[in-house]
Amino acid sequence: MKTSKLPNVIFKLLTFGAAICVIVLIVGMLLTLLLESWPALRRFGFFDFLFGRNWNYANQIFGALRPLTGTIISTGLALVMAVPVALGTAVFLVELCPHKLRSGIGTAIELLAAIPSIIYGMWGLFVLAPMLEENFQPLIVGTLGKLPLMGPFFQSHYAGGVNLFTAAVILAIMIIPFIAGIARDAFNQVPPILKESSYGVGATHWETIAQVILPYTKTAVAGGVIIAMGRALGETMAVAYVIGNRHGGLDSIFSPYVTITSVMANEFNEAAGLQMSSLFTLALVLLIANFMVLSLAKYVLRSKFN
Repeated sequence: MKTSKLPNVIFKLLTFGAAICVIVLIVGMLLTLLLESWPALRRFGFFDFLFGRNWNYANQIFGALRPLTGTIISTGLALVMAVPVALGTAVFLVELCPHKLRSGIGTAIELLAAIPSIIYGMWGLFVLAPMLEENFQPLIVGTLGKLPLMGPFFQSHYAGGVNLFTAAVILAIMIIPFIAGIARDAFNQVPPILKESSYGVGATHWETIAQVILPYTKTAVAGGVIIAMGRALGETMAVAYVIGNRHGGLDSIFSPYVTITSVMANEFNEAAGLQMSSLFTLALVLLIANFMVLSLAKYVLRSKFN
């Protein structure tokens, strides 16, 4: 019995329309940012704005260098702290964890990823920042702060735990479940015959993990790290709570500073004119940065299968 082609045609049109809606939304966002950013771009130029150091309301001079620098440094520090913890967690869950505990720990990781960022920010402000100020910062200042060349970068010139380093710690905690989840799924895809062969030739558990599992999954794990980096680049509320929001030179990692998202969150409601346009330009810079990060992740993940 010949069936009608009409349902298939309708279904194809609906799915095509859904795909077009996604593209239209992205193009619409980009056009909106370009239009709203145009006064600042016309006044300063894109590269002069990108590398401008000043953010001066009185003189109406705005530059993105310091917010961009804060974004890059906080994200980089977060990755340095998060990647080892996330990979260790994934290895433990897949290879070492007793079966009775796997479900509970896996659920805890998923819950960690589901916590709203504003809760992370409040916890960071009232719990983490004082704890780091009292215990961690004096230790780092007393050790790494005495190094000949890099010492000043680890000195503490401001009182309080609200600073760039605290923001990086919060970001690290927020991206750990993303990296751990992707790494866990990648480790589970390793063919059992590879691990059994490794054990068969006398390799230890650690040697199997280091020489078989991690090399086999390195591309997928790298893609997960890059995706987590994109998540960290765009984080707003948690960072705005604990970074200090200070426009000025970066004296050390324990200095209050700014990121692109913290500037936008703190100044958008009261901004007008050229300042508002500059905030939209910061948003445009952030969109471009995230697009580049996600494109890199796609390239890395695609290379695994080509």
